[in-house]
Order: sequence, then structure tokens, then C-alpha cells
Amino acid sequence: MADSMYGPQTDDTYAQAGFGAVARRGERPAVVVVDLTNGFTDPAYPSGADLSDVVAATATLIGHARAAGAPVVYTTIAYTPAEADGDAVTWLHKAPGMRAMREGSPAVEIDPRLPRRPEDVLVVKKGASAFFGTGLAALLTGLGRDTVLVCGATTSGCVRASAVDAVQSGFSVLVPRQCVGDRAPGPHEANLFDIHAKYGDVIDLAQAVDYLAGLAEGAPADA
Repeated sequence: MADSMYGPQTDDTYAQAGFGAVARRGERPAVVVVDLTNGFTDPAYPSGADLSDVVAATATLIGHARAAGAPVVYTTIAYTPAEADGDAVTWLHKAPGMRAMREGSPAVEIDPRLPRRPEDVLVVKKGASAFFGTGLAALLTGLGRDTVLVCGATTSGCVRASAVDAVQSGFSVLVPRQCVGDRAPGPHEANLFDIHAKYGDVIDLAQAVDYLAGLAEGAPADA
């Protein structure tokens, strides 16, 4: 692992425990854009923050993914009135602010600054992970994908949960750090450290672009 914000002692401890090895880069990646919806990217919403830089970086990554023939999947959290107002979704007792994510509302729409196309699949989820309770793993398997580039919000919530479930579903995980964001820097950095140590590789956007460019040119995926 590269030196982290926690210092060499922490890094050495994790390395001694066998964490932080390099994740495999497959030759058939997909981009999963986790919850870059208005409710998370617009600070006018109680659950939102100014994630303009994250949206711009993700749009750049998507452009390179399309050039490499990699599919792009978007996710959104959206609740029916019965789910939002009732007791059936246990997570909403802990995170009642998510009750504002109602089907058909502007809050659950994908940020219009992202280059979404009609052929891009939209996965509607009820919890943090893009995989739990959805058909995302089956979709990616059906498309023959072996690697997932995870983007989105928030790093400490839905991004981390999606990264964990992605690797547990058999996909290599890459997280371009400029393409994920959170409401506060502490949880953001802590979860990037944890993802990089245990579940996937946290890489720079430039590295992700080089990886996709290599695939577009037919080169080995060893970026």
C-alpha cells in the first residue's frame, strides 16, 4: 500500500496482516455510478453536498469507458410512498433523511451534468449497496464483465457498501478517487483507506483513464 494519512505504523500493520495487495485488472470492465443523483450532488437538499468536481471527473471517466466499449450503469435510491412513510425499510429508522428519496421526485433523478444515454441501465435500490437486493451482479455477469470501476456518493456509505459487495460478487474493484465524494473529508478519507486495504484499489483518475485507454487500443489491462 502507498503511504496513507494514518502514517507508516498503520500501513505496516495492515501490510503485515496481508492487506493492500494490488487488485487484478480485468479486460472487461464496467463503470458503476452510485447515486450521483440530485439529492446527493445538490447542496440545496438536506442529504446533498457540492459534488461538482466528482460529477465532472465521473463524466470524464464515462467518456473513456465508452471509447473502450465498457458499459455504464447508474444507480439511484428511490422509495415508494409506502416505503418512505412506513416502517418496512429498517435503514430509514437509522437514516431518516433518506425518506426524502421518493420515486418520481427530482431528488432521485441522475444529475443532469452526467452524460447518461438511453442504453445505460438504471438500477433502483433501497439500501446502501448497489448489489444488495438488486439484479446488478447478474447484469454484469450477463455482460461478461470482470472488473467494476465504482464512482459516486457517498464514499463512506453507498460507495463503500457497493465496493464490498462487488468484490464479494466476484468482480475486481477499482475506485478512482476523484470520482467519489462525501459530505465531510474525515469519513471520505477513512473509507478510501479501508477500501484500498481490503476490497479494491483506490487509484487516480489518470490511472483509470490509462487503464481504459489501454483496453480501447487492445493493449493488456495492466495499468
